[in-house]
This record gives sequence, structure tokens and C-alpha cells, in this order.
Amino acid sequence: MKFGVLGKSLPHTYSPRIHNEFADYEYTVLERDEDGVKSIFDRKEDLDGFNVTIPYKKLAMQLCDEVSEEVAKVGAVNTVKLQENGVFKGYNTDVYGFMYMLRREGINVASKQCLILGTGGASAAVRYALKKMGARVNMCSRTGEINYENVYDILPNTQIIVNTTPVGMYPKVDESPIDISRFTDLFAVADIIYNPSTTKLLFDARQKGLKTAGGLSMLVAQAYKASAIFNGRSADEENDELIEKVIADLESEMKNITLVGMPGSGKTTIARKIAQELNKEFVDLDFEFKKEYKVTPSEVITKEGEKKFREMEHELGKRFLSGSGRVISTGGGIVTVPENFFFLKCNSKVIYLKRPLKSLLKQDVSGRPISKDQGIEELLNKRTPMYEEAADVIWDLPDFEDSEETETKLIEGLVR
Repeated sequence: MKFGVLGKSLPHTYSPRIHNEFADYEYTVLERDEDGVKSIFDRKEDLDGFNVTIPYKKLAMQLCDEVSEEVAKVGAVNTVKLQENGVFKGYNTDVYGFMYMLRREGINVASKQCLILGTGGASAAVRYALKKMGARVNMCSRTGEINYENVYDILPNTQIIVNTTPVGMYPKVDESPIDISRFTDLFAVADIIYNPSTTKLLFDARQKGLKTAGGLSMLVAQAYKASAIFNGRSADEENDELIEKVIADLESEMKNITLVGMPGSGKTTIARKIAQELNKEFVDLDFEFKKEYKVTPSEVITKEGEKKFREMEHELGKRFLSGSGRVISTGGGIVTVPENFFFLKCNSKVIYLKRPLKSLLKQDVSGRPISKDQGIEELLNKRTPMYEEAADVIWDLPDFEDSEETETKLIEGLVR
């Protein structure tokens, strides 16, 4: 059997990776223009079925010979299966995926005032799912009756926001579709974007203590439901354990591992070891700084001041930290710039390498003007709360002479 994912441009799709974990059928990428889509529906390619993504979900519905009852209500198709009688039947597994996404995070939408951002194919499935779960639903779009200018006045009591637009998607990760601070009753935010794992919208929501749900779980859950259709299994068959395993595997593969900590704490050495063990790209931001700007951080700090250096470091960090699948060693002061926190968190598991003061005091500071001017102890006291706030995990490391065994065990824990 041969299946695939159909879309206009799919350079970063994870669908083949996901379907390979759910089943053993052949699964390929089908990048097609609109004529190519019609050609597939005219049986000019040897396919048993396919998933449909942006921008063809509504077109696919029009081209299917039959559609499921759910599709008829949603108005969009994301899964197509060739039936035994030779007709293409359309399904929508986004509904299941979105409901799984909310259930996983404990977001109860019943009787809640919900606002959907966007009116594309995915939004139709989200709207249907929310109504099915008993929510009160409104739509917001750039040109709709409710738009991004008047929504704050019309629906200030919105309780749940769901983003179905591409705003905030990699590589433009620092964009957010709406200002959540202007909704007084908001308690949850969901975003169907899965790259980055934490969009700016979700980051802002977490900063306010709101419940959040990201798009990776929806992506995996809808793919699980599609694989059941492709394999002829019961469409009602559920396997949360398998879905969660695939989510965890993908998170581990997609997310960066980013190390923060004091200058001289061993970030570069340990990051390189982790990259080798996990077969990931190793990035040292200090090295990349010199490569990008043809000058070292210490030279910029000495000649133009720390403020100028932080501005340059921020621009460089944005590029590397928003990507995927890297092991990144950061500069010791990256946490001192509040704007860096989103980029540290958007696509990374952040590890703080915590060394005892006596170890740090042994380090040569001749090439570190900030450490030399302010003193290691003062910097450590100032930055420790920032490192801890940024970190997902803290590695409490001993003095360098006794550190190898501890480092090895911690790195082995990441590999497992």
C-alpha cells in the first residue's frame, strides 16, 4: 500500500516520520500545484490514499467522490482513502486530533466563550470540535465581521483562544496573532502550530499562568486516526499510549538542547559531548558570533560596550534558538536580556549547568571583560535567579576534577 501527504510546499513536514511509527505502509511527500492535486484525484498516480494539508483541504472535499458525515459538517478534508469500489472517500481526522490536544491538557471548553483565530481549512475542524464539546464559538479574521481591530471591544469576555493561522510559525517565531492581555476572562490558549513547540502566543499565555496546548499533540493524534483509516482499523480504536510515545519521540527529535550557565561552567565541552551522543548539530553561540560578525564578543564589549554586544548576541540567538534539533552552548549573559527568554524557551529544553563558586573562581577571566570587571561572585549572585527561571532542568555539577562521572550519567539520561 502507498500513501502520502499532499500539499503545496512541504519542506519540513513530519508526516512520513509519524506514519512510519504507526504503520509499515509506504508513505511519501506529495508536493503538488492545483493541477497536480486534480491529477491525483483523476487516478493518474498509484496511491491508496493520502493526507491533505495547506492549502488543499477545501479543494479536496470538492474532488472526493464520497465524504464522511463529519466532513459534510466540517467542510474540509484532511484524509482521503481509495475504497474497494474505486472511489476516493474523504475524512477529517483534525477533529479527533484537536479534541485529543485539549483533553491532554485538561482544557474543558463546555459552555465557555471560545474565539478561533483564522478561517482556513483547519479552523473549520476546530469550530466543529468546539461546538461538539459544548463551547460557544466566535470566529476572528482579518476581513471578517469580527476582526483583529474590533475583537477586543466585541468579545472582551473571551475565555479560550485557539489560533489556527500560520502567524508565529517557524521561521517568523516572534510574531503573535493577537494581544491576549486585552481579554479579561481568558483562562486557556491553544495553538495548532507545532514548530516552534512554544509559539509566542503560548509563551505569553504561560507567562500569565494560563492553561496552554500546543499543536504537536494534535498533529500526532490526527495522524494516528488517519493511519487507522488507511489500515482499515476501526475509526473508533484509540491508543493513547502509542500516541504519547510518538509525541515524546518527536519532541526529543525536534527540540534543541540549550545550555545556560556562568562563563567557565563547561557549557561548550558538555554541549559538544551531548551533540555527539545524540547525533545532533552542535552550535557554540560565541563561536558563531565571531563567524558572523568577524569580531569576538570580548572585542565588542571592550570597544563598544556590553549593550552593543547584547544587541548583536540577541539577533544571532534568535536565528539559532528558533531552529530545531541542535545542541546549543550559549554565552553566560544571554539570560540578562529579557527578550531572549522567549527564544530560549520556544524550541529548546534548557539545561542550567550549575557549578560551585570555587570552581568558577579558578577560571581564567583575562578574555572575559565582564567577569573581570564585575567579579565572578557578583555575577553568579545576580544571574543565578535568571538561569533558574530559564531552565527546564538544573544540572548540579561538582568541581571539574570530580565532574566526569556525574556528566556522563546526566548525558546518558538524555540519550535514554
